[in-house]
Amino acid sequence: MSRLQLALNVTNIDSAVNFYTKLFGTAPQKRQPGYANFAIADPPLKLVLFENPDAVGGSVNHLGVEVGSTDEVVSATARLQAAELPTEVQEQTDCCFALQDKVWTSGPDNEKWEIYVVHSDTQPEVVTPASTSSCCVPTAANLEPAPSAQAGSVCCG
Repeated sequence: MSRLQLALNVTNIDSAVNFYTKLFGTAPQKRQPGYANFAIADPPLKLVLFENPDAVGGSVNHLGVEVGSTDEVVSATARLQAAELPTEVQEQTDCCFALQDKVWTSGPDNEKWEIYVVHSDTQPEVVTPASTSSCCVPTAANLEPAPSAQAGSVCCG
């Protein structure tokens, strides 16, 4: 099973949760201070909200594809690298209140995409809205070009 993930910056998490609960007719699957995620069945969507008062409300934080297994993440990593896209692999990372394996890449306008599998939920010791505003999104500097990509390529500038 795969589903698209849309992670949004919101200025007020409570207002956003209220709106999206009504819009999709379902409560968040996971809720922490400054953070909420919805597992929407129809359409298949993982909607993640980050309270981020410094960002434009409703702007994209990052995008993703949730997959069912680590093998699918490994396969996606190989496919992205073969296509000479920049990648960053994170294994057994505690991100967004879950233990995950993932690979990141960036689109042509530096939008961050992740392909990931969730192994289990986790609980951090201390949660603040500021600690969730960027979750585990790598910076462009962290994304490495694929081994065969040319140095200085447009996507990795």
